[in-house]
Amino acid sequence: MAASGSAGVPATVSGKQEFYQLLKNLINPSCMVRRQAEEIYENIPGLCKTTFLLDAVRNRRAGYEDPHPRVRAAACTTLGQMATDFAPNFQKKFHETVIAALLRTMENQGNQRVQSHAASALIIFIEDCPKSLLVLYLDSMLRNLHSILVIKLQELIRNGTKLALEQLVTTIASVADTIEEKFVPYYDIFMPSLKHTVELAVQKELKLLKGKTIECISHVGLAVGKEKFMQDASNVMQLLLKTQSDLNNMEDDDPQTSYMVSAWARMCKILGSDFQQYLPLVIEPLIKTASAKPDVALLDTQDVENMSDDDGWQFVNLGDQQSFGIKTSGLEAKATACQMLVYYAKELREGFMDYTEQVVKLMVPLLKFYFHDNVRVAAAESLPFLLECARIRGPEYLAQMWQFICDPLIKAIGTEPDTDVLSEIMNSFAKSIEVMGDGCLNDEHLEELGEILKAKLEGHFKNQELRQVKRQEENYDQQVEMSLQDEDECDVYILTKVSDILHSLFSTYKEKILPWFEQLLPLIVNLICSNRPWPDRQWGLCIFDDIIEHCSPTSFKYVEYFRWPMLLNMRDNNPEVRQAAAYGLGVMAQFGGDDYRSLCSEAVPLLVKVIKCANSKTKKNVIATENCISAVGKILRFKPNCVNVDEVLPHWLSWLPLHEDKEEAIQTLSFLCDLIESNHPVVLGPNNSNLPKIISIIAEGKINETINYEDPCAKRLANVVRQVQTSEELWLECISHLDDEQQEALQELLNFA
Repeated sequence: MAASGSAGVPATVSGKQEFYQLLKNLINPSCMVRRQAEEIYENIPGLCKTTFLLDAVRNRRAGYEDPHPRVRAAACTTLGQMATDFAPNFQKKFHETVIAALLRTMENQGNQRVQSHAASALIIFIEDCPKSLLVLYLDSMLRNLHSILVIKLQELIRNGTKLALEQLVTTIASVADTIEEKFVPYYDIFMPSLKHTVELAVQKELKLLKGKTIECISHVGLAVGKEKFMQDASNVMQLLLKTQSDLNNMEDDDPQTSYMVSAWARMCKILGSDFQQYLPLVIEPLIKTASAKPDVALLDTQDVENMSDDDGWQFVNLGDQQSFGIKTSGLEAKATACQMLVYYAKELREGFMDYTEQVVKLMVPLLKFYFHDNVRVAAAESLPFLLECARIRGPEYLAQMWQFICDPLIKAIGTEPDTDVLSEIMNSFAKSIEVMGDGCLNDEHLEELGEILKAKLEGHFKNQELRQVKRQEENYDQQVEMSLQDEDECDVYILTKVSDILHSLFSTYKEKILPWFEQLLPLIVNLICSNRPWPDRQWGLCIFDDIIEHCSPTSFKYVEYFRWPMLLNMRDNNPEVRQAAAYGLGVMAQFGGDDYRSLCSEAVPLLVKVIKCANSKTKKNVIATENCISAVGKILRFKPNCVNVDEVLPHWLSWLPLHEDKEEAIQTLSFLCDLIESNHPVVLGPNNSNLPKIISIIAEGKINETINYEDPCAKRLANVVRQVQTSEELWLECISHLDDEQQEALQELLNFA
């Protein structure tokens, strides 16, 4: 036995029994014991740690007593945490042993809590497990899960036990969500049991189980698709409608509520236009619930004291022995109903058209419903979708709806007190501008919006100054700093929404909006000063990126404001700032006109330097690096006179493919098509020596889902592959460099494009 520290914590871990003691200590009530155990746990080598954990989960005998159920439960939890912390490498390395161990633990009927922890760990493991690995265990895993489901359902009927069953249906949902269409062969064995579970879960204590099972059914339906799901659609909809009919009677903390919202959203998505037949059955009760007005009262302090906590009232003391009260029961149902209306408008569009005006007139006043944040969030979120529904009836009807929405929506940006709700309102306004298009704001609206955004930006700078002052005060400590950082994060989030609104205006109004924008210009320039925090510089650059992309060539008149910040920030330590700078340099080449030629020339060596850094492809840096690669490609493509193309092209080709930034990846593939179709000698190489590399780039694009069959680029890439196939010798040379997955990806591209 190794030497021990205080409270029975082993100082080192050299054997399994000591590891099991360590797991017990990780869940010990004593804070000191837990902290010491955590320090020791962190120093155990990864492979050794995983082996011990798996043995604990399996309950494997090795000449000592079996681990206690609490140890096994803790081992399952720890495996889940490792699957999160080290994803996806943990899944790739240990998929065979972890999946098998957790499934065997779920099959063991000895302890419900251990089974539940194993199911939870499997859910976490599956979330980041590559689909290609998961399918290797699909048949045995799903048949095991179904066997366990049948047993747990019988236990529910006999004994009312539900803990493991709740986790099990969530596991099934997670598997279906991950493997999607590959769940189809197993649909018929799972769906009857899942429906039966919903039918059985009628008691109050089974509401969480019912909610999770409804969610699971909707995940399974979405995974297998409409054609397979239609055989059960009517029956499932009746189960949902029965639960929906109880919405008015749900308690505020009813666990079914959130599951119902997400399940209805998925049902809309699965059934599409076929969902319209159910809409009349659910829409009026929903509108009634969403329209419900809360009970409010002004009471004397004595009357408040006489009221029970169970009466469902909350009070705010107004002074002078008076309190304002609101009856909170029903508010959660109102918020849920509003959220469901959002989903219906979003998914049904044309099918929701007949209800558009009624719901718009309901939602707009709710932007000022200060009794419940989620009601205001849903009201804001609904408006762009409702405008899209209104657009189907023609421009005149759309204009009438926008006239009703616009003024209250702008005013809500200026008056909303809650940061989270404000961000949703600003997001709603930005999306609404994109729906409505050029000219949707009159002079009064633009003037009011300018004043509001100016106040938001000035407040942003003022709040930063106040936080710096607080850092100099006597009572400043770590807790104060954490609070200040939280405040800063909230401010930055609102700054991102200011950027979103400006993006919507630049993308719709183009250069016509620039005279209005100039009232904000000094504040945006201040954001990109070198002494500003990096999020300020990131979002300030993003705003100038939008001006360059959407308002060129007029944008060049602001070049002296952003020229040096954009070049200098290519060397910033923060990848988010480098990404914003690199994107801006790329759109300069693409949209900026001849005025930007010299700036593009200066940019190339800076971009290349970032790309060639030793750590440029790490998880932290890869998005910024891929934007640099894309920017070099755009300069080569749109400003070829700024650079020695033949010298840079081989380097650019060697940096491909892009994996993470899908939008930039498809742009690089499009440029690659241009070069191949023009038989560019540098790209093709002597005697077509670069074609194996090019074919592998195309295969990786398909594997990474960069290539979308609806994009014209997909057909062009497929034609490149077909052209290479005309030379058998060349084709065999190309595919000899590809693995099985890459060859399958190419075949799939040829089949569909």
